[in-house]
Amino acid sequence: MDEPTLIRRAVAGDTAAWEDLMRAHQQAVFRLAYLIVGDPDDAEDVAQETFLRAWKHLKGFDLKRPLRPWLLSITSNLSSNRRRSAGRYFAALTRAFRDEPAPVTIEEKSSEQLQANELWKAVQKLNTQDQQIVYLRYFLDLPIAEASQVLQVAEGTIKSRLSRALEKLREIIKRDFPILAERPEGHEA
Repeated sequence: MDEPTLIRRAVAGDTAAWEDLMRAHQQAVFRLAYLIVGDPDDAEDVAQETFLRAWKHLKGFDLKRPLRPWLLSITSNLSSNRRRSAGRYFAALTRAFRDEPAPVTIEEKSSEQLQANELWKAVQKLNTQDQQIVYLRYFLDLPIAEASQVLQVAEGTIKSRLSRALEKLREIIKRDFPILAERPEGHEA
């Protein structure tokens, strides 16, 4: 069954049609939530809240548009709100308990996992707007057109924001994450 038909059936009260739609989009919704909030339990909560809100407002959805960008837009907003709340909480905890965790050595992690973690940390140093565009375009691999629908801005705006975000990310990597800037032997640019 095609997506508009499933949406019409869901609006009419067919819960099986809504479950089919949720299954089709749950991975993308969870992944975006996880990328923004950084915690799987929080991401699961955001995903559930996304689908609850979407279900509540499904009657007003424009069937001419694809559902995924709309769901990811809801996810992005809910995740950003949760992250701001969590950020304030963790900042208070950090001030209260200044204990630093023991550093993890390179031997304890594979090089690839270490680089992925470092890249994620580097992206987290960007402002929220820049993080979202990087997550949508590169972590979720959305095309420019779909990212523009998610963030509700023109495609040209997505391209310029992405360009600026990548430039900022290069500077952050150069300054704070030199392990990511190093090229393995035989991989010259």
